[in-house]
Amino acid sequence: MSLSVLKIKTAKPTEKDFKLADEKGLYLLVKTNGSKYWRLKYRIEGKEKLMALGVYPEVSLSKARERRDSARALVADGIDPMANKRAIKASDQAASTNSFEIVANEWLSKRGKKSKGGDARLTNLLQKDLLPWLGKRPIDKITPVELLEVLRRVEERGAIETAHRAKQYVGLIFRYAVATGRVERDISADLRGALKTTSTTHFASITAPKEVGKLLVAIDQYEGTPAVHAALKLSPLLFCRPGELRHLEWSEVNWEESFIEIPAHKMKMNQPHIIPLCTQALQILKALQPITARSTYVFPSARGASRPLSENGVRTALRNMGYTNEQMTPHGFRALARTLLDEVLEVPVEWIEQQLAHSVKDANGRAYNRTKHLKQRKEMMQRWGDYLDKLKETNR
Repeated sequence: MSLSVLKIKTAKPTEKDFKLADEKGLYLLVKTNGSKYWRLKYRIEGKEKLMALGVYPEVSLSKARERRDSARALVADGIDPMANKRAIKASDQAASTNSFEIVANEWLSKRGKKSKGGDARLTNLLQKDLLPWLGKRPIDKITPVELLEVLRRVEERGAIETAHRAKQYVGLIFRYAVATGRVERDISADLRGALKTTSTTHFASITAPKEVGKLLVAIDQYEGTPAVHAALKLSPLLFCRPGELRHLEWSEVNWEESFIEIPAHKMKMNQPHIIPLCTQALQILKALQPITARSTYVFPSARGASRPLSENGVRTALRNMGYTNEQMTPHGFRALARTLLDEVLEVPVEWIEQQLAHSVKDANGRAYNRTKHLKQRKEMMQRWGDYLDKLKETNR
């Protein structure tokens, strides 16, 4: 006779555990403390086994019967339901330690910190564009088609470069997974040519000597805050990246040796960088020091000395001077220096590239070295400062 809900509810504990039988091997075990457990007896390969199906009332009578029927269906196919349950649990546990998110976080910890800005962009890309779709997926189950669908979402909002960057990071994560035995290969390689390409754009810059002279005169005549004016005047003299200039700290200025040394974590290539200071640059810094020395930053924000100059500080000044974004950008001072140092002053390209902090390798394959050609670069920077002064004088 099968069990009823009423019979289960009214079953009271006794001095010994007892069973209330249902059908097809299912029964309810009533313990002396009143707890009630579902059990299933079944035979497989000639052996009788006992399987737990849950606790009443969390598992109702109807639910217990569903679980019994599922287990009996496996037995009919020659599968031990308890062994199958253990295999599924082990698979789930493996998936939880083998998810894309787990592997990505491991890779991040091994990768270590690079530049502050680059680390922030990477974290944002993972959190916004990759982990919501791939995070919980076992990394060895992700297919190239699935990855492409995720990258297409980024692409469809017009962020073509971000989509390519996301694919690059996925490739790095998968290669780490290969190295640690989680996957057999990097599936991102299958998507070569699958994403849209962007036409190469260059930062707008003025490179004609006469126009450069006019720009320098306009910079000298610009009326702005001391920090912005000094940042403007130093942009062509130092020609470092705008972010490196904005975040420059007084502690990084070596007055005795007349150079700036930017630590690795602030640099794009994650290598420390030395900028020799010509007399013109030193003069600008010495004039600014009494004004902003209370701040950590050489160019503090107008909103507070604890923050660096806004990324739009120099750009806005150029706009106020009448230069459009198509004519000149803060980053354009690098192209300005690169062009004139090479084509007019005929400085060896290797010295210029070294000073631009580009990833330059020598004939022996050795990478960037902050002190390489330092003596020549000091002479180059002074010659550059003198040349810019001449351009200004001929255009006043």
